[in-house]
Parts: sequence; structure tokens; C-alpha cells
Amino acid sequence: METRKVQQTGGSTYIISLPKPWADKVGIKTGSRVSLYPQPDGKLVIDPVHDAPPVKKCQIDVTGRMGDVLKRDIIAAYLVGSDIIEIKADRILSDQKSIIREMCYKLIGPEIIEETAKKVVIQDLLNPDEISIKKSVRRMFLISNSMHMDAIRAIKTLDTDLALDVDHRDDDVDRLFLLTAKQYRAVLRGAKLPDVSEASIDEYHDLRMAAGPIERIADHARKIARVTFSLKHPIPDDIMDMIEKTSDLSRKIVEDAIDSLYGFDVDLANQVIDRVAKMAPLLTRLNEASLKLESHETIVALGIVVDSIDRTADYGANVAEIAINSSMARLK
Repeated sequence: METRKVQQTGGSTYIISLPKPWADKVGIKTGSRVSLYPQPDGKLVIDPVHDAPPVKKCQIDVTGRMGDVLKRDIIAAYLVGSDIIEIKADRILSDQKSIIREMCYKLIGPEIIEETAKKVVIQDLLNPDEISIKKSVRRMFLISNSMHMDAIRAIKTLDTDLALDVDHRDDDVDRLFLLTAKQYRAVLRGAKLPDVSEASIDEYHDLRMAAGPIERIADHARKIARVTFSLKHPIPDDIMDMIEKTSDLSRKIVEDAIDSLYGFDVDLANQVIDRVAKMAPLLTRLNEASLKLESHETIVALGIVVDSIDRTADYGANVAEIAINSSMARLK
């Protein structure tokens, strides 16, 4: 870290010198312009103004790399902010190309712009000014919340088509989750996203932390929906009523947790955490009622449903804890 002494010129203007190694690295010369971004925490970000930002390229040799290994390579290249991802090998196999196309679908922004037998070029077409972390996390919550509601409706009505739709929506949440990770990394590198002037780096960190539990909530909604395919008979009305009641409580916990996060409401966040513990007796009664059923397959299926409802509430409490930390950070 270098320090600079603030000087005064012209009677009213403060000036400092810029470190020459940094200036040379980012291409600042005499006459260059820089942008100044005051931050909510009092910091001042200095950003070089260039006619066009440098293109970040990444090359991946996929020789012998298949399945999840190849998927992880592409995700890693995406998360570090590569504008161009060049995938090459002496010969790219058809199975590898299928994985590459699948990953382009599962990520927001990347599109294949060139494809040969030895090379596939992916370009990230997302404009970072179009979406922010705040919007991404909020959208994740809205999708996961609707998934949970529809998953419960699917097991009640044995609607396999609705269950399949819930399953597919989990991909949308995953795409947004990876986008938030990419956006947070960009902010750490000094990128200027739409709401960066309104949110501190602490808030960006907290939103990134909250994205994890929300992504897991969507996973549990998908698990509930998939139970539909194993149910051969409708769930008895009395047990279904208990499922709907506990589900509504769990979903409300998550909704209030998100409100406490975005509203910096410590009191609401603490109420959310307290309500999670109060759900335990209801879940116990639901489990006891389920175990009295004659069908072992239904007992196992309902066990998955009850566990996912319980986990959803727990993840809501995690978000509420993040909300408390975020609120305290604003008071420092």
C-alpha cells in the first residue's frame, strides 16, 4: 500500500499524485481522463477512462476433459469475468460440444459465436449495466418462492406437468446464482455496476451471501415437486392440510427474511429466526401422522417433503442472520 500527501492548489482545490506503476499498468498518461466514484463508505474509486475496455480472453484445452470436469472449467472461466472463452483440442468430441452448449444455456450471457472441429469460441454478450446484484438476488427469491408454491400444489393434485415445470425453473435460479457470483467478483475488481453508487461493498457481500441459501431453497422446491412422480395415490386430506400449513409458514419465513435484508430491518429478522423454532412441533406432528400411513412409498415421499419444508425455513433463518449483519454494518 502506498500513501500520498494531500496538497492544495489555487486556494480551493485538493490534489494528490497517482502511483506511476499503477498508472503505467492501466494506461494512464499525461492528458488521460479518469472517473471518480464516491462510495457510501467514504472511499473514492478512481477508474481510468478508455475508449473501449480491454477484452478479457480465456483459453481452455479440453483434451481428455469430460462431464463435470469440463462443466466446472467453463463455469470457472465465466466467474472470473472472461469476455471470450476459447475452447480447443486436437478434436473436440460431440459429447464435449453437447456439454459446452448445455453450459451456455445454464449461464446468463455466454453464446457460441464460432465452432469448428478443433475450436469453440464463446462470447459473453451480457451488458453489465442491464442487471445488478440487487435485482439478481430479488429475482432468485421470486422464482424460488413460486417454485415452492407450485411444488406443493403439484403433490396435492398429482400434477406431473406442473412438477416438471418446477424442476425446469430450478435452472433459472442456478443461472442467476452464478451471475451473482460473477457480479460480486467484478465489484471486487472495481467494476461499476448499476447500483454500485448506492450500495457499499459490504451490501454486495451480504447479497452474495444471501444468494446461497436462496439457491438451496429452490433445490428443495424441486425435491418436493419430484415427489409427485412417486405418488400413486392422493395424499389424505388431513395430512395435506398440515403440509400446506407448514409450507405456508416456511415460505412466509423466507419472504420476511428477504424483506428484512432489503429493508435493513433487524427486528423483523429476529422475529423470523424465532418463528423457525416454533415450527418444530408442527413438523413433528406432521411426521407422526405420515408414519401412520399404510404405503411405505408414500411415507418415504412425505418424509422428503417434510424435510424440505423444514430446510426451507432454516435457510430463511440464514438469510435473516445475514440481514442482521448487514444492518449492523450500516451503523458502524
